[in-house]
Amino acid sequence: MQIVVDLNRCQGYAQCVFLAPEVFELHGEEALMFTPTVPDGQHEHVHRAAAACPVQAILVGERAGSR
Repeated sequence: MQIVVDLNRCQGYAQCVFLAPEVFELHGEEALMFTPTVPDGQHEHVHRAAAACPVQAILVGERAGSR
């Protein structure tokens, strides 16, 4: 599974970091780092993180590949 984060849209709320810390990491106050290819066992965490993003900046799966 692939993910894409629209870093222009991301506001650094860090909900993704709390829900999928093996995929998302916050550096400083607003610099989000992420793993574009989701590791096995993290798919459900990433789906929850994408759903929890207040600005819907995370695209998952096929939606991520179409960007």
